[in-house]
Amino acid sequence: MKALLHNIKPEIQEGIFLKDPESTTLGKNIVNEGILLIDEIGFEAFTFKKLGEKVQTNESSIYRYFENKHKFLLYISSWYWSWMECRLVFETANLKDATVRLLKAIVLVTEDTVDDLSSDYINESILKRIIISDFTKTFLTKEVDDENREGFFKIYKRVIYRLAEIIKEVNPHYSYPESLASNIVEGALHQHFLRQHFKTITNCNEFVSPADFYINLVKTILRKLI
Repeated sequence: MKALLHNIKPEIQEGIFLKDPESTTLGKNIVNEGILLIDEIGFEAFTFKKLGEKVQTNESSIYRYFENKHKFLLYISSWYWSWMECRLVFETANLKDATVRLLKAIVLVTEDTVDDLSSDYINESILKRIIISDFTKTFLTKEVDDENREGFFKIYKRVIYRLAEIIKEVNPHYSYPESLASNIVEGALHQHFLRQHFKTITNCNEFVSPADFYINLVKTILRKLI
């Protein structure tokens, strides 16, 4: 599976980037170093000037790939969700039982992420930390409706749709599959954040993972013995 993922090019909506970073060594280096820099100093302090110093290139070279740092965050977020969608497809494809498939899908979208070497220039575990802390910044903006119409969030939404379809298979009578699916995907990021920073208002800790919580929640809600 890892070999297959390694050969798949992430699907990123045109308009998020000006020049495809995957098309050049410099572009890939910009993405890699940008992820490391955001992880190091935070998105608020992140600038293309600082990134240029890391990459050892002119700031103007980065602007040839991305219009601004918001678009850069959209790009790496889209990369993450595209990678996650590929994992969902490949790792659940041979699971015939819908219940087993749902449990596997929940684990995939809620678990801690390790670098699986499916990309030779992006560390998925570091990228996941950024998704946990900063993904909501991509859509909590005044421009969200326009960017949504342009398809900037279609991969993220597709992950939710895939999870919702499995929920419908497990219990066709459940009335809120999309709401439950989006709660699992987005809520898991929030639980990871709480576990790291507000430990007293979550039951997730070093022994209880967000996956444990959401599996328990789904079992209870769908009223299905799993």
